[in-house]
Amino acid sequence: MAALSVSASRTAAPRVLRSRAAGKLLLLALLTAVLLPFLSRWGNGTWPHDLTVSLSKPLTSASNWVIDNRDSHPLFLYFFGYISNAVVLCVRAVYLVLLAAGWTGVTVFGALVAWRVAGVRLAAGTALALLTGGALGMWVPTMQTLALMVAAVLASVVVGALLGLAAGLSDRLDRALRPVLDTMQVLPAFAYLLPVVLVFGIGVPAAVLATVVYAAPPMARLTALGLRGADPEVLEAVESLGATRRQRLLTARIPLARGELLLGLNQTIMMALSMAVIASVIGAGGLGDRVYQALASVDVGQALAAGIPIVLLAIVLDRVTAAAGDDRTAHTSSLPHPSYPRTIGWAYALAVTVAVALAGRLLHGLNWPTGWTLEIAAPVNRAVDWMTAHLYSGVPVVGGTADWAGHFTTWILDPVRSGLQGLPWWSVLLIVAALAWLIGTWATALTAVLAMAAIGVLGVWDPALDTLSQVLAAVAVTLVLGFATGIAAARSDRVERVLRPVLDVFQTMPQFVYLIPVVALFGVGRAPAVAAAVVYALPAVVRITAQGLRQVDPAALESARSLGATGRQQLWQVQLPLARRSLLLAVNQGVVLVLAVVIIGGLVGGGALGYNVAFGLAQGDLATGLVAGAAIVCLGLMLDRVTQPTGRRAKKGA
Repeated sequence: MAALSVSASRTAAPRVLRSRAAGKLLLLALLTAVLLPFLSRWGNGTWPHDLTVSLSKPLTSASNWVIDNRDSHPLFLYFFGYISNAVVLCVRAVYLVLLAAGWTGVTVFGALVAWRVAGVRLAAGTALALLTGGALGMWVPTMQTLALMVAAVLASVVVGALLGLAAGLSDRLDRALRPVLDTMQVLPAFAYLLPVVLVFGIGVPAAVLATVVYAAPPMARLTALGLRGADPEVLEAVESLGATRRQRLLTARIPLARGELLLGLNQTIMMALSMAVIASVIGAGGLGDRVYQALASVDVGQALAAGIPIVLLAIVLDRVTAAAGDDRTAHTSSLPHPSYPRTIGWAYALAVTVAVALAGRLLHGLNWPTGWTLEIAAPVNRAVDWMTAHLYSGVPVVGGTADWAGHFTTWILDPVRSGLQGLPWWSVLLIVAALAWLIGTWATALTAVLAMAAIGVLGVWDPALDTLSQVLAAVAVTLVLGFATGIAAARSDRVERVLRPVLDVFQTMPQFVYLIPVVALFGVGRAPAVAAAVVYALPAVVRITAQGLRQVDPAALESARSLGATGRQQLWQVQLPLARRSLLLAVNQGVVLVLAVVIIGGLVGGGALGYNVAFGLAQGDLATGLVAGAAIVCLGLMLDRVTQPTGRRAKKGA
């Protein structure tokens, strides 16, 4: 009887969905038939010039006014100026402390912190990561990046925690902040650069503030989630003891939210590192600047020398901060005596660091020894030259990486771009509206259409469709590879064990680093940008897919096996339908991550909106950059609204 009821519910749901979709499709067809004669006069694919608003002159005038008044207007002198000076002082103070500690002091302190938090293995890994940066000749840029990161993370944690605290304790503020945080988390990192450059100019203050704005939302969201998820019974027990509201917050809510707070810290640190590297475009300096300058001159060896410390830093920071939230007492045995207070261990670590730093100063060993530097740029460039000569083209039968990139551009990217740009503008809006409405609601469709129409009004319709064509191609490849790999990982424990460390490494690497190998393999152009986007988004799709399939109710699989279903039938008829929520979430995350890297791909020949932003930053043409940045915001909002409501509906139906 129960099996019949489950079967009936499962067959009734698709009928409801089909009837719902059919009704919407009929209504859309009717509206299209009515509106088609009125829209036929705009039959070409170009956005009508009459519907375009030129913002070049007002934006140029505004940017010129800001530049002319930075040193005289009270708003800049007594508000933005103080913020800028405070940021510079904080970053410089951290940088001077790192330099004063010397390479031995910084390495020992990093290793001791990792030992106290995560154990001996991660302590050794932390020391190895820092020493590798010095051995590659990147000690000073590494310290510059760390100094900027420390200042940005501290500010991000404070801002995010305060916003999360407000949202966690107030329903009204939670409703007000949620759409803002939703929008901020789907925007590509490039979109944050131009507004801060306009106000603060090129330099460290703009880089730090862009990093804070980019990295604070995860801390805010997870803080609010942790506070709202506190056990009601514990809160009621604390309240029954006569605790005030502040006491309940400090002694119950915040301790119960410790896991979410540490997860928020982990996500904030990783996003801050990613943004600190990207912010090299606006004068952040450090390792990101070395990568940026090397990519600009196609010096893969120098880019790799700076990219390796970035990757190692990302892995170490991710592991240490993740381990901090695993177990409160996992590493208390690291202390001389388990009963000692935890502060004793930190006091030992600080004392050893100071002693090592003083010893290094007395021995004149603060700077990294020049004789201990390993030059890898020249050998790597020779390897790239060999690869270019032997793998880039002319490989028998399979061609070469240049041929693959060329064929992908000719047979996929060019037709998709031409097809999108050849469609009448109103048909693009109708398609967006139809997809958003079929997947979500009329409000979702209205938001998506308005976002897409705003791109046309800004006058960047064709570059936006070029970007969209790259996103669609990258998403298609990502989903095919991600779903196939995720299914394999879900069905085989051995495959899952092999993939786990690889996915861990790829998910911690900043976006900028992915450009290095694709430039070495494919040169510059749209195909390398798409390849970098696929590699960046693939781990998230694989993980979400595998997790969703593994969480399918075992009783449903057992029932299917008892009925004689084969492995393929179990996958297609049981696992995939029941994992629909996870698969839709994987699609949404894949789209958002792909867009972020496709935009950065403008630095390596991807063109379109990403190139416009990079051009505006490099040439000081803030009008062009700001218009492109606004279009990126609208494109990201549209893509998120077209995919995200699906996940919400799936959650409701779960």
